[in-house]
Amino acid sequence: MGTAVRFSFDSGFDDYVQEREQQRLDTLAQLLAADYLEAQGWQFLSDRRDRWWRSLRLSRRDLPDGREHDEPPLRVMLADAQGDWLAGPKLPPSPSLRRMPVRADGQVVGWLYTLPPMAHVINDEIDRQFQARQLRATWVIVSLSVLLAALVSLLLARVLLVPVRRMAQATHRLAEGHYRTRVRVGAPDELGRLARDFNRLAHSLERHEQWRRELMADVSHELRTPLAVLRGEIEALQDGLRPLDGNALGSLAHEVSQLSQLIDDLYDLSLADAGALNYHMQPVDLGVLVAQAVDAVQDRFQRRGIAIDLQAEERLVMQGDQRRLLQLVSNLLENSLRYTDSPGRVRVRAHRTRQAIELDVADTAPGVAPEQLPRLFDRLYRAEASRSRQHGGAGLGLAICRSIVQAHGGQITAAASDLGGLAIRIRWPTDAASTL
Repeated sequence: MGTAVRFSFDSGFDDYVQEREQQRLDTLAQLLAADYLEAQGWQFLSDRRDRWWRSLRLSRRDLPDGREHDEPPLRVMLADAQGDWLAGPKLPPSPSLRRMPVRADGQVVGWLYTLPPMAHVINDEIDRQFQARQLRATWVIVSLSVLLAALVSLLLARVLLVPVRRMAQATHRLAEGHYRTRVRVGAPDELGRLARDFNRLAHSLERHEQWRRELMADVSHELRTPLAVLRGEIEALQDGLRPLDGNALGSLAHEVSQLSQLIDDLYDLSLADAGALNYHMQPVDLGVLVAQAVDAVQDRFQRRGIAIDLQAEERLVMQGDQRRLLQLVSNLLENSLRYTDSPGRVRVRAHRTRQAIELDVADTAPGVAPEQLPRLFDRLYRAEASRSRQHGGAGLGLAICRSIVQAHGGQITAAASDLGGLAIRIRWPTDAASTL
């Protein structure tokens, strides 16, 4: 800015000097023309030398005191109409000379010659003092501007770098596993939004770490239960406390089946989380699949004293994996079979709305507390208050159902059933169901 201001001042001052010199030359030319007419020629310059100096003074050209009869310090030369020297310093011929005519009665009677770079040669003492003052003022302004810029830069650096350093330290702590780390959110600017995003990331990592620990504890507990039963059965057989008969082998086979089912479910969930669960999409009639799943478990429901009410529309065609969708419906029916009191009722509805294909599975009591409904699809979660684990469920069925539904572009929710128990509602938007 100082350089720009200085350049602007010099350029403007040069123009000012040039214009003033031009005005003085015009005034000098008019004075000389008047003297020429009065004397009827240039003889007055040789007869009276002071007439040249008077004209210079009248044109406001300052001369040093006591030098009225010496050569003027100005670079102005007067010549007659033919170009012969009359007064002033004898300037050598040069293409850079500027020439101004002296006119009397409309005719050129003489010429004023001057060198063009007069703007860089300041003869006026007042002009020189003004230029010096402006130069000093420019440097003072530049110095103050530099000082102010330095102070503002230090302030901005502190304002910007302190939150960045705080964010960097929090990132290091987060990388070391301290997921409870949070940063203070300042102003609502980019740094403030970054701080909020960091806190959300830390919260997500803390929550996932908590889920991981709970998952490991739950998995170890679920695996420990059938293994403990197996070990107890085998030790009883070894000690002769229980005879090796069909009942004992059936009990062992049941525990092995439960353990195998748990391992298979965990494997399916791990594939779903990794995105490696295979799906072979093709046109599938959801109504037919639901009827097949209900028919497969009809006998087991009758033995438990639970009635199944099936309401499935025809031609519910959607894009999906037949095996996974059958697994989805089977898991939902198995969940109702395990946790519905006898005598009871399960209602299965598959229908099409204007915007979606929906599947509802509702059962009778017992129900689930409202605060527990959002967690029913978490891994290894059970609503202990209402649905016991005496039937051997590991709490993975609904988690697998959610993975299958999401892979098909749908949504699955849990709500209280109008029958008194739990209602699972699945909704596939028509566009997602038709384009998958």
